[in-house]
Amino acid sequence: MRGRFVEGRWAYDPALYAPPRYRRGCGYEAFVPDTLGEFPAIEPTVAGAISAAEDAIRGLNAFSRPGLQPLARLLLRTESIASSKVEGMQLDARSLARAEARSDLGQTIGPEAAEILANIDAMQLAVGEATEADTFTLDHILATHRALLAGAPNASEVAGVIRTTQNWIGGNDYNPCGASFVPPPAEHVRPLLDDLVAFCNDESLPPLVQAALAHAQFETIHPFADGNGRTGRALVQVVLRRRGIAPDYVPPISVVLAADKDGYINGLTDFRAGRENAWLRSFAFAAARAAELAAGYLLRVQELQEEWRRALTPAGVRSDAAAWRLIDVLPGHPIISQPVAAEATGRTRPAIQQAIDQLVEVGVLHALTTGKRNRQWEAAGLLDLSAEFETLS
Repeated sequence: MRGRFVEGRWAYDPALYAPPRYRRGCGYEAFVPDTLGEFPAIEPTVAGAISAAEDAIRGLNAFSRPGLQPLARLLLRTESIASSKVEGMQLDARSLARAEARSDLGQTIGPEAAEILANIDAMQLAVGEATEADTFTLDHILATHRALLAGAPNASEVAGVIRTTQNWIGGNDYNPCGASFVPPPAEHVRPLLDDLVAFCNDESLPPLVQAALAHAQFETIHPFADGNGRTGRALVQVVLRRRGIAPDYVPPISVVLAADKDGYINGLTDFRAGRENAWLRSFAFAAARAAELAAGYLLRVQELQEEWRRALTPAGVRSDAAAWRLIDVLPGHPIISQPVAAEATGRTRPAIQQAIDQLVEVGVLHALTTGKRNRQWEAAGLLDLSAEFETLS
């Protein structure tokens, strides 16, 4: 076992506003993990799976694609949706795209969409500032969590704040009686996080092994009151980018994890029980599958973009016109407005409006709104590919 259990006691609370059975006291066992020191040797079959997965990730990043940033953002969006689905948030790609377009125009959106969009911001932060820094620090984890929970109702209390009380997973909302897992008591959290940060700066292990172990340890520590799962999966993105095997495209591993949540939870249980090789094997298979799916997805998106360009060619639109540039950025903005299109392409609004009209005429874009203000257009076929990708794993 990679750690030890410590006994705790939950006090009876007669004033708690809850059914009587939840006011009772109870004993419970919290798990304090070992620090990330030496690990047993990686089994040969597991080493092979890790090597194959790392090759798949490098392969995903090996060839140049036009419109790199929009495609990278497309994968990031997919990862964010899937990571949120692991936590029970059920919002599909089309609903999220429409919510994002409304948000870009300053309109009100639902709380679930706002949380998932915050997840995208957190992912961008994780693979941006944290990746580029010479040294990865605890502040990077806190900043990622702060961005992730920026839209939460209790953001001022929990966003970027290390917990000072006991938390738990499963059971009920009032006490850890009957919880499926109780993370370490609060006094152990900061030292364990410091050890985790040091581990993330050590490059002695293969990148995928480091990412898998760092993620499992983070989920075991469970250092925040909320948002641990999504922050921990963002940490995977950080490690793979920092180690250089995913400089452009990080495979959306959460797509595969979300498709088998029980297997994911069992893998984390294996890690805590000292069966690290079992966890590494399942994580490697998930990473390889995600890289394979992502490569096929991006290829189909590029093929769709080529269809759009072929549709535009007979219309006699000049090759330097904004319409061609707009096709490049649409994967990152499947539902787009004139202000967002202008910002994404660097073209003037009159040029963008002409581009939109041209793309509507050839069927690349179709209008979602009919008014004169706050108009939005959807890229034909793109969200259908996204919906297929979400179910491919």
